[in-house]
Amino acid sequence: MDHHHPVLFDEVAKAAIPIIDTFNSQDVANTVNAFAKMDHQHPVLFDEVARAAIPIIDTFNSQSLANTVNAFAKMDHQHPVLFDEVARAAIPIIDTFNSQELANTANAFAKMDHHCPVLFDEFAKAAIPIIDTFNSQSLANTANAFAKMDHHHPVLFDE
Repeated sequence: MDHHHPVLFDEVAKAAIPIIDTFNSQDVANTVNAFAKMDHQHPVLFDEVARAAIPIIDTFNSQSLANTVNAFAKMDHQHPVLFDEVARAAIPIIDTFNSQELANTANAFAKMDHHCPVLFDEFAKAAIPIIDTFNSQSLANTANAFAKMDHHHPVLFDE
């Protein structure tokens, strides 16, 4: 059953854009995640979300960071500055990422071909102690992301 209502999503975008600066990190992540889940393209909304997110990126937790870049990647919406800022914000809190967040974030960076070797080194360091919590999809996505980015980490792949 298809529950996609394009007119509703266009109206949500129209209403959200003027107040996007009032959104907190969870609002930002939930909004773009909903649009991505419904595969509803709205480039203006995504650009405005990125613009609003960048100044508050340090308030994002691991889930909000992962969901935001994952949504941008799913919609194939390029925003290199946002991805740079997500990488910067993620590194100090990388130990708070769970296996799915690590895999999804790495996958999003790889899908968008956004190179950030320092972030991928940190992904590997964070993944190693929790590797047994990765399910098959997270393992495959992580390996694929590292391969796509041509980022070899001997400890991660030798464990």
